[in-house]
Amino acid sequence: MCIITGASKGFGRALAHLVLNYLKTGSVLLLVARSRPLLQQLKEELLQNLKDMQEITIFCTVADLSTKEGVEDTVAMARQQSLKEIDHVLLINNAGNKAPIEYGLRRLFHRLFFTVNVKVAGARASLGDISPFENFTELERVNSYLAFNVSSVLALTAGMLQAFPPRAGLQWSVVNCSSMFAVQALPSWVLYCTAKAARDMMFRVLAVENPNVKVLSYAPGPMDTQMQEDIRRLTGIQYHLHPCRDSAAKLMRLLLDNDFVTACHVDFFDL
Repeated sequence: MCIITGASKGFGRALAHLVLNYLKTGSVLLLVARSRPLLQQLKEELLQNLKDMQEITIFCTVADLSTKEGVEDTVAMARQQSLKEIDHVLLINNAGNKAPIEYGLRRLFHRLFFTVNVKVAGARASLGDISPFENFTELERVNSYLAFNVSSVLALTAGMLQAFPPRAGLQWSVVNCSSMFAVQALPSWVLYCTAKAARDMMFRVLAVENPNVKVLSYAPGPMDTQMQEDIRRLTGIQYHLHPCRDSAAKLMRLLLDNDFVTACHVDFFDL
């Protein structure tokens, strides 16, 4: 069974197409996103690509993972498959949203692009407000961001582990879509860096607690997504982006080879 959050577009959509090529007959693919039309469109594309004799069940769950209901609905949908003979569970935590576009973004990005090695273009998940550290005095603003990008990921992963308890004969793999900024600080990106670092550590704890769960934090690099188009439009700066399928292919190769150290952080550019 494979569960992909944020599956309706970008990196998640590319992963869904690639994963389909490696699923065994009888497998279940659960796609999670907020957009029903995009999910349905993706499901139709995948069904068309299925080999004639390939029996794979594809479910779509429309859910906002920033809410309690969204997390619970997603876990409930997966739990319905728990009675089937499943020998491998792969959870890819990819859900995210686009960056808020603030009035100071143009000037900030011009400064960042000329002072930083900008793999920043590959950021998945929400960037949050891009603003100096001292501006984050509103607790609700900070909590809202961290709830979506940290708390909901923890609750969803924990729920999936309860639905499919690790046991002998069951292979468990969890992918955390990370960023280089989980390990490298960047001025004015305190929310994004904090959330990414917290998620990397969160999954390191999972790996230590449960050696039967193979964990990977993967930084997908700069990808050609709508978020990057917004940044490009506002800044006027052109830089090299990779197709989402290229990064998705590198992740799939990592998972198939399965020779990475559990809980390690791997960057697109390291491969």
